[in-house]
Amino acid sequence: MSELEASAGHNRVRGYGRDPRPADVAALLRGSPFVGYGYAYPHKTAYRALPQPRPLHEVWATEDHQHLFLYVHVPFCGVRCGFCNLFTQKHPSAELPGRFIDTLARQIDAVHEAIPNARFARWALGGGTPTLLDPDQLERVFTLLDDRWGLDFAGTPGSVETSPETCTAARLAVLQGRGTSRISIGIQSFFADELRALGRPQAVTLGEQALDRIREHSDASLNIDLIYGIAGQTPRSFVAAIDRALTWAPEQLYLYPLYQRPLTGLGRRERSWDDQRLACLRAGRDHLLALGYEQVSMRMFRRLTKPGRDEGPVYCCQADGMIGLGVGARSYTRSLHYSDDWAVGSAGIREIVGDWIERSDAQLRLAGYGIELSGDEQRRRWLIQSLLQREGLSLRAYADRFGAQVEDEYPDEIEQLRAHQLIVRESGPQSDYLRPTTTGLEWADAIAPWLYSEAVRAASKDFELR
Repeated sequence: MSELEASAGHNRVRGYGRDPRPADVAALLRGSPFVGYGYAYPHKTAYRALPQPRPLHEVWATEDHQHLFLYVHVPFCGVRCGFCNLFTQKHPSAELPGRFIDTLARQIDAVHEAIPNARFARWALGGGTPTLLDPDQLERVFTLLDDRWGLDFAGTPGSVETSPETCTAARLAVLQGRGTSRISIGIQSFFADELRALGRPQAVTLGEQALDRIREHSDASLNIDLIYGIAGQTPRSFVAAIDRALTWAPEQLYLYPLYQRPLTGLGRRERSWDDQRLACLRAGRDHLLALGYEQVSMRMFRRLTKPGRDEGPVYCCQADGMIGLGVGARSYTRSLHYSDDWAVGSAGIREIVGDWIERSDAQLRLAGYGIELSGDEQRRRWLIQSLLQREGLSLRAYADRFGAQVEDEYPDEIEQLRAHQLIVRESGPQSDYLRPTTTGLEWADAIAPWLYSEAVRAASKDFELR
């Protein structure tokens, strides 16, 4: 989803610590709930060229290789929607996806050489739109991963993103054959006027037909993305879009706030737009809760059913590492997050993709761009990611990981959040937890940036957007 704001003819990234930090939670609550998506801390705007490129085998030498997330980023889309600032190139030439996979194969070899015994608790193909690849290309990506790591796709929870334009029966057959347990599709809205307002050039029927095909050709869990905050949208029309999505009984729905201000009178009044988005979020949330869904995070809603194929081995995003493959993918160890240069504009993205495709084998064996996480940054990341989830922060797990109590390390922040009833302390069978309240989840996109360190805020503020 987009964090891009059109301002005075220039693009800049909102949130991520680039805007002034409220002095306290009281000031935070006088501002906007919609500051920035904080799922990945630190954001790429804080990444820089490392002082010295580091060999991957050294980066991963002391890491646990047994519970990793494997992520493959396919940086191509058929179109680029008006609300999107993901790292993706639209309308790639006919030969570019094949050249991308050729370099991906060499990167897989390089990473496998550094981490030959990696075991994966989760895998995902994202983008961009992975299903822009044709069926043979998709199958080749799966084969490359299988050949190197012997990944049990069917026995390991795995997710693939698709789009209405590329969700064909032939591609779904590849995903089904590889045991994909979750398919996520960006529908965004079921109303033509709202899709036009989003700059989403698709007919409503295209999305509906894609959903029909998913249910016909796949037994994977289904996630549907919807957007609120669209020009002309009301809480009632947003609930109507949710009801239309429920026709296909999705196991999950993600409700995303729009971050690109609509070019309307409403959009020019910041507080009015905040009120519209908050009203839509509350209406959608209450509707889904009444229909048997649970809220997992600000955006994610999950149907309350028995565990399905997307359960599988335990993976903790705060504690376990991630191997990212493909240009634009991030990789996480405890103390280093690394990726490639980042851009939003089409020219910058094309340049980065082109440079990556031409990398030598020696370059693919190095981590050269990212951020080193100090002890404080590792703790903040744990705190932020935990407080963005309904499950919350386990005091015992934090103490086991860091040898200290989180309430002793961040006493002022936690006390303020508790005083304003954004988080609560609750007892569990094995640990006490700090958990977000319903209001806390509403304000997650403001709380997360407020918890960023000064160093990360400064780095993000100085980032030069391409």
